[in-house]
Amino acid sequence: MADPRLPFLAALERKALWLSSWMIHNANHLRTKEDGLKIGGHQASSASLATIMTALYGAVLRPQDRVAVKPHASPVFHALNYLFGLQSLDKLQNFRGFKGAQSYPSRTKDVDDVDFSTGSVGLGVAQTLFSALVQDYVKAKGWGEWPEGRMISLVGDAEMDEGNIFEALLEGWKQGVRNVWWIVDYNRQSLDAVVREGLWQRFESIFRNFGWEVVILKYGRLLEAAFAEPGGEALRHWIDNCPNQLYAALCYQGGSAEGGKIWRRHLTDAIGDQGDVTRLIERRSDAELAALMTNLAGHDMPSLLEAFEEAARHDRPTCFIAYTVKGFGLPFQGHKDNHAGLMTPAQMEAWQQAMAIRPGHEWDKFEGLELTPGAMQAALDQVPFVQKGRRRLAAAKVEVPATLPYRASASMSTQQGFGIILNDLAATDLAVAERIVTTAPDVTVSTNLGGWVNRRGLFAREELADTFRKEKIPSTFAWDFSPGGQHIELGIAEMNLFILLSALGLSHSINGERLLPIGTLYDPFIQRGLDALNYACYQDARFMVVATPSGITLAPEGGAHQSIATPLIGLAQDGLAVFEPAFVDELAVIMRFAFDYMQRDGEGDRDETTWLRDETGGSVYLRLSTRTIDQPQRTMSPTLASDIVNGAYWLRPPGPNAEIVVAAMGAVLPEAIEAIGLMSEDRRDAGLLVITSADRLNAGWTAAERARQRGNAGARSHIERLLAPLSRDCGLVTVLDGHPATLAWLGSVRGQRVTSLGVEHFGQTGSIGDLYRHHGLDANAILHAAQALSPGRPIRNRRELAPAE
Repeated sequence: MADPRLPFLAALERKALWLSSWMIHNANHLRTKEDGLKIGGHQASSASLATIMTALYGAVLRPQDRVAVKPHASPVFHALNYLFGLQSLDKLQNFRGFKGAQSYPSRTKDVDDVDFSTGSVGLGVAQTLFSALVQDYVKAKGWGEWPEGRMISLVGDAEMDEGNIFEALLEGWKQGVRNVWWIVDYNRQSLDAVVREGLWQRFESIFRNFGWEVVILKYGRLLEAAFAEPGGEALRHWIDNCPNQLYAALCYQGGSAEGGKIWRRHLTDAIGDQGDVTRLIERRSDAELAALMTNLAGHDMPSLLEAFEEAARHDRPTCFIAYTVKGFGLPFQGHKDNHAGLMTPAQMEAWQQAMAIRPGHEWDKFEGLELTPGAMQAALDQVPFVQKGRRRLAAAKVEVPATLPYRASASMSTQQGFGIILNDLAATDLAVAERIVTTAPDVTVSTNLGGWVNRRGLFAREELADTFRKEKIPSTFAWDFSPGGQHIELGIAEMNLFILLSALGLSHSINGERLLPIGTLYDPFIQRGLDALNYACYQDARFMVVATPSGITLAPEGGAHQSIATPLIGLAQDGLAVFEPAFVDELAVIMRFAFDYMQRDGEGDRDETTWLRDETGGSVYLRLSTRTIDQPQRTMSPTLASDIVNGAYWLRPPGPNAEIVVAAMGAVLPEAIEAIGLMSEDRRDAGLLVITSADRLNAGWTAAERARQRGNAGARSHIERLLAPLSRDCGLVTVLDGHPATLAWLGSVRGQRVTSLGVEHFGQTGSIGDLYRHHGLDANAILHAAQALSPGRPIRNRRELAPAE
């Protein structure tokens, strides 16, 4: 008995293919282009997934299922959402234009129901795996009413070259991942060429080795029926052994008006007169033969529905390898150059006629269909996926205490302070402690998360006791796994860390339950996971990344572990507020702010005190150090706390005749304090500015300048107010354990001369003193910089500088 859904799904697929192709054509050939640039849009890549996406969105998906769409299939996604009433016509008409439907699905830029942003290939794939783990975490805690769903990725076969996918696969095996589908669009064409033969066998072997179910979707119902006829096995043998390049070429030639004749001639030449198989070919008309030879399962609706609905009976991770033709149904289907290809106006005109679309009705939802508009709309209204409308969930904010108490010591490092703050939080029953979830790529202990883990445990869906404790072997750390644990231990793969943080940081929207994720790693390895960090911020995921140790201050470890560029990365990364505290009381204030900031999602104007968009919230990056320094004995006033959060405060305010100010950030603050003391006799009014966030100071300053340009003459940022008492002749010496450009812009705030000290070249092993002298971060280097900027009375306590290399 025929599936009663098939007529509707055939119509839906037809419209999705038409609208996706037309919106690209409209953007490139019809819409006015101011700059003359090719707009693009990937008609061929969209077409190869049209059937699969129709099967999923039109029949298989439930509201609780989440999908990462292959980036180049974005037009099909937008078209389907338009038909469902979740996307507007004006957005389609402005595809790839300003404020229009985005080139690749975007949670933050698109108005339709995007689950996961895609675009940097491979990352959306891994996101679904880690989102499934986060769903397990939430369900294990007994939280939430939103049903358990599947996390699905539509994957380009060339996308499978991305290494982060295989890192995620390994981690998924360790964590016992479930409820994940990866559907590989196996069209065997990449951007540049046709892929290697037999790639599907490598995919199958890899996935099975990691415990996944693998479903090969190769042949559609027409081909399977033909294979059952006399001579069918010979035809199957020919197709199975047909090289990818030849099959693609025949698909291209076979899509023409003479396509059936081309297939017939080639099959006859290749197979010869073999009786049964020859009669099988001859029984079919040219049109029937062309349809038969491109009837791959990825374009066969009954085959797809059967496979997806069978896999839905269990929760094991499943990889579908779906054979498709790139550009299926379009004039350039199968052509090796079709990735960036566009239909010409003449080709589109002919195809429009074939699709029965009248001129002037190209955007009509039901134009060119055999089903009546009423029947089509009734069927659309019954699609399971749309029954709950838009699926962006919300979660209540977690109350954050006014302060984060911790056990202070006279001398501490910020990394040590971080561990103590979390450990003391873990001992409470505060709501914020319940919602914190930590993770680290095999650096849990060495980034001072051990105390937190001892108290709160490691997460796993099944109990696993610490064997050392069970055997009564002394150990500093308790390594017990349970569904109640609040730490997810990862292997050494920073891409996995940031994609997991992305998944955890979207839980409020995906699962309806808010989490406060904290991920730790060594600061230099920010760069190993930078693409995934950027991706997480682009999705507006909310998390705290604690990068420690950092800089050449990690002296004995050598250049491979000494970060230089990370402060500049933090300065430039959108969606990420970056702090580098020197003292632990600063860190406590910043972490308290971060737990609140991570939960904000308001709209509105900038704060006219700082000109920062704090009401919108975001993620937070803390750059910490293992250097133990003396802690200030002071009361944390509201004003000081506010200044710390806003990015800077005066540790020693400048006098009225200040000739020099030292602005220092992070672990080098003791050198700055020493330098101020040494120059005090000769530069008595010198000031010491402590920078806690170059990122927030810079963002506020540039925002205030834009406000002034728009007519708000009184706009002043935090850094402008701090520097306002200084004469323009007052020199600035900036210093940090990182690239000097991080703070060099401070001289532009009021037009002052500036010398910026920092690290520009790879470090090496040595003591902190050795390396600070070598790179010019020590008190003596600060004194020389101050002398150069204020060449009056000599600063007497200077020593000869270390020789330059």
